Amino acid sequence: MTTNEFGQPVGAPIGEWTERPRPGSTPLVGRCTRLDPLDLDVHAPALWEAFAHGPDSLWTYMSFGPFGDADEFAATISMIASSPGLAPLVVSIDDRPVGFACFMRIEPGLGVAEIGSISFSPSLQRTTAATEALHLMITHLFDLGYRRCEWKCDDLNAPSRAAATRLGFTYEGTFRQAMHYKGRNRDTAWFSILDVEWPVLRAANEAWLEPTNFDDDGQQRRALSDIRRNHPR
Repeated sequence: MTTNEFGQPVGAPIGEWTERPRPGSTPLVGRCTRLDPLDLDVHAPALWEAFAHGPDSLWTYMSFGPFGDADEFAATISMIASSPGLAPLVVSIDDRPVGFACFMRIEPGLGVAEIGSISFSPSLQRTTAATEALHLMITHLFDLGYRRCEWKCDDLNAPSRAAATRLGFTYEGTFRQAMHYKGRNRDTAWFSILDVEWPVLRAANEAWLEPTNFDDDGQQRRALSDIRRNHPR
């Protein structure tokens, strides 16, 4: 335990900390996905094509959607693209946009940022590409020298909570009545990964993503949870 000159417990020193660059300004490339900064003119029509025939339930836990037509969708994408607090990235497979996610609540001086507004079309959900896309975003953040990556979601959003846990985020608690959207309350569940935890988690995620972990039908040979058991924190 670290103590000060008065014998009081204090946080561990962080050394020569300097402000980090903002994330999300460059492409992130994996084996089966590519993430590019959102370009409204290029990406909005293709994203609408990916989402147009998806169920309205895709948007239940988002502050936006569902959408009646392409123009309504484009207006929301425009709002996201122009928000100074967001760094949105479009997820593509074989050059076809299939979803997007944002770096948000970015605090370069503190080394903290959140991954949020994760909107994956039906063709991306529950795929290897979806896992790789989020892995690339987390990796990018820590490669820039950030100290903490956050994930927040509606406490009732079971799929989002499960995704955070699967990727190695630690549940930190639920903030009751933290906000409201679409005329209803939201209790917000908080998750995080710290920089000191990431090397082990990264190794496990990358082991799962290896092509040898999948059979000829694309089915995983080992679950990510099983791999992580062999990479204890």
